[in-house]
Amino acid sequence: MKILLFFHSRIVNSMLGRILISKDVSCGNCNTLRRFSSSVLEKKAARDKRRREKEIRQLEKLESEPAVKSYAAPTLSNDEYKSTTKLGEKKDTKCPLPQTYSSKYTEAFWYAWWENEGFFKPARRKSGNTFSMVIPPPNVTGKLHLGHALTAALEDVLCRWRRMRGDEVVWVPGCDHAGIATQAVVERLLKSQGTSRHELGRDRFLDEVWKWKDKKEDEIYDQLRMLGASLDWSRRNFTLDDGFSRAVQEAFIRLHENGTIYRKESLVNWSCQLQSTISDIEIDNKVVSQPTYLAVPGYKRKIEFGVMHSFDYPLQTAIQGIESITVSTTRIETMLGDTAIAVHPEDPRYRDLIGSRVCHPLIEGLTLPIIGDSYANPSLGTGAVKITPAHDFNDFEVGYRNEIPIKNILDDQGNIFECGNPAFEGMPRFEARKSIIESLQNMGLYRGKEQHEMTLPVCSRSGDVVEPRIKTQWFLRIRELADKAIDAVKHGEVQLVPDFHAAAWNNWLTESGDWCISRQLWWGHRIPAYTVTNQVGKSQWISAHNEEEVLHKARQHFSNTDTLSVAQDEDVLDTWFSSALFPFASFGWPDTSDSLKRFYPLSVMETGHDLLFFWVARMVMIGIALTNQVPFKKVYMHTMVRDSQGRKMSKSLGNVIDPLQVTHGCPPDELDEIIRQSNLPEKEEKFALKDRMKTLPNGIPECGTDALRFYLCFNKNTGKDISLDMKGVMQYRFFSNKIWNVFKFLERHVPKQDAHIVREEEHLRSVDKWILSRLSDTVTTVNASLDEFNFSIAAMTLYRFFIHDFADFYLESCKPIFNSIDDIDVRQRHAVQQNFEAVFETFIRLLSPFMPYISEELWQRLPNNCGDAKSVMVASYPVAEQLDRRNLKLESCMDTVRNVIQIIRKIRQIYRVPYA
Repeated sequence: MKILLFFHSRIVNSMLGRILISKDVSCGNCNTLRRFSSSVLEKKAARDKRRREKEIRQLEKLESEPAVKSYAAPTLSNDEYKSTTKLGEKKDTKCPLPQTYSSKYTEAFWYAWWENEGFFKPARRKSGNTFSMVIPPPNVTGKLHLGHALTAALEDVLCRWRRMRGDEVVWVPGCDHAGIATQAVVERLLKSQGTSRHELGRDRFLDEVWKWKDKKEDEIYDQLRMLGASLDWSRRNFTLDDGFSRAVQEAFIRLHENGTIYRKESLVNWSCQLQSTISDIEIDNKVVSQPTYLAVPGYKRKIEFGVMHSFDYPLQTAIQGIESITVSTTRIETMLGDTAIAVHPEDPRYRDLIGSRVCHPLIEGLTLPIIGDSYANPSLGTGAVKITPAHDFNDFEVGYRNEIPIKNILDDQGNIFECGNPAFEGMPRFEARKSIIESLQNMGLYRGKEQHEMTLPVCSRSGDVVEPRIKTQWFLRIRELADKAIDAVKHGEVQLVPDFHAAAWNNWLTESGDWCISRQLWWGHRIPAYTVTNQVGKSQWISAHNEEEVLHKARQHFSNTDTLSVAQDEDVLDTWFSSALFPFASFGWPDTSDSLKRFYPLSVMETGHDLLFFWVARMVMIGIALTNQVPFKKVYMHTMVRDSQGRKMSKSLGNVIDPLQVTHGCPPDELDEIIRQSNLPEKEEKFALKDRMKTLPNGIPECGTDALRFYLCFNKNTGKDISLDMKGVMQYRFFSNKIWNVFKFLERHVPKQDAHIVREEEHLRSVDKWILSRLSDTVTTVNASLDEFNFSIAAMTLYRFFIHDFADFYLESCKPIFNSIDDIDVRQRHAVQQNFEAVFETFIRLLSPFMPYISEELWQRLPNNCGDAKSVMVASYPVAEQLDRRNLKLESCMDTVRNVIQIIRKIRQIYRVPYA
């Protein structure tokens, strides 16, 4: 039986060989072959499953190897290169390539050469178009994580693609000072050293923060370089640099003088842990549906939430036998700041009590009015509600409507102060809660507690429970600017991608209140506003760049004979206010520079969808307010990178991964040491170490930058988060290895040819024309996908073309031509060799934006690379107009041939038929 199958396979192979080598494929023959191959389609799913299982076994074998391996090649190693090659010199591409792929070898030295050659700087090119983009400036709180790597990869793909398409491309780097977050990090560092910012004083503390900033900024920029980000480093920005600070001052002054920024006393969100105001979108609203004890920063014991407390307020004078009124609250500690009791005007239980007064049980001599207000809900609790205007947003509105006094009882640290009862003075707010309940119980006024679902506002920065407090702060009027931002999206001036974000955009901007932009910090842009006071105590707030300018402006408000004193506001601006200027301040605004004229508005703003309100909406509003233009034409918002279990990457979970750990590899003991140095609580540290053992038992293998970038792009499906899978990243290291091996095949079989030799179409086989057809389709799909920000489809198309069409099929069809000595016409061999190299070279240019390092290494070494470009990154990107070779009829016929070959291979595999 095996002998018959052997001869049968020889006959079929001979027939297929003639088909592949022949110049034409008969559709009649294909009809016969199509019937012969019908069973293949039915078994395709099973075959693919077995192939995936095989790949998984290979990956598991690779994963069990040591994470980081030194690479020894017969050519110069990295260490030898460092001793013989100056940084910025072009890498030696004349020496032989190593036999096996190594990211360490391939990715060495190219970036420094690109940067030294000035490829990252904007240059006027053939298209005549400009493409401008700024990086979302990462915070200088620490190193970049894989979410930043996704941002860098997607933006670099766009910039490299546009640059190769002939556009004048500028991509601006920068870092954000991140006021709250950076100050908190440095304060924790000082605490570990036994000191504090208050002991150092403002100037010395800021010196320490600048030292931190310089170190972390350098680390961040090194990471971006290792990721291959083709940023124009001559334009790097830091949001506290002198030029940027001048832009921030100018923005505040203009908006203050035209009334968009104003100052008032209002209720704000206060973080006792940070001792600063925070905005609504820096709050995580945690729903507590039942009695729950939660940890609160600054407290040794957990605090109970999810309950409603009830207690009595005695009436000053009994009415119709009623001696007290019972109120319910989830925040009983704030009863020390109560200034009224509200009931619904139509509630029959309390209608007769409206206008009477109650005695405060814990503050001697204090009486509170009972008012009628529709805010009170008769069906909630007892129907009577305590009003604390200084510590509740709803109560503040009730107090404003009814002219109720405002009484603040919390200091900046969240301790009770000036409440009217010395017994509670200085108590932390949640310690006071316990004492207040005990006091009311002793007086017989406490009526117990019951389960009550509540929404707990938690500071996203500190984990602290946010307290509403009365503060005099600076605000930015939102309504008019928000309407303009809504209209910009509605009329297509700003395009949101994906477009389903438009609904959330409209809802948030419609409901937004004025933006509190002042923060009680030391690190940041100090507000350029001054109080100017004359000798009789009359004061005026004036905004200016310096005191000299202040005094000049002050003469418009005061007499020239007045003696004036000037004091600058101690607060700083919200970080998001300064970062909202990034699209135009990066190009020199408020000066009208050539760069500002050429590159603003930006072509694209690319960022994570979680910054839609924090940053994107504010950039649009501030951009319109200061430049009368939208700051960018399109916004592409990517999703989040999560860990392999789908969890958000968090320092508390110990699952944050530095992208360089993936590119260079990281052994398990080093990962464990990083977790131990993260200052996690003991319980969280144990959990993180246990989780590392489960998810990365052998550490992280060396995958390389190209593999990581391609993985992130390949898995970037619109609207879906990426769950990091190290086996998936390693799969694209195998992809790099496959490209490497195909190039080695090309080196062996495609000699350097005279430039005058022209490929003759009549010597091309059907399979040669077929691969050109497939390449033409690939070029069209990749360009169209990138134009629509569909990175996943573009990467998938490249992968499938190279693996399934070029390497698995076309290369095999070329082997008989390349290996034959006498049987094949020399002209045909030359034509096929040229075709093979031309297709490979075109693919390398297609791949370059995604995998820049291996593309450069191999493109520079092509035997017949006669292009005028010095680098693949400035070579022309393939476009459909230059490669219009699509032939659907030929593709259909060749698909049938491929199916037949799959059948023969399967027969050989099952019956172990030897190859001839």
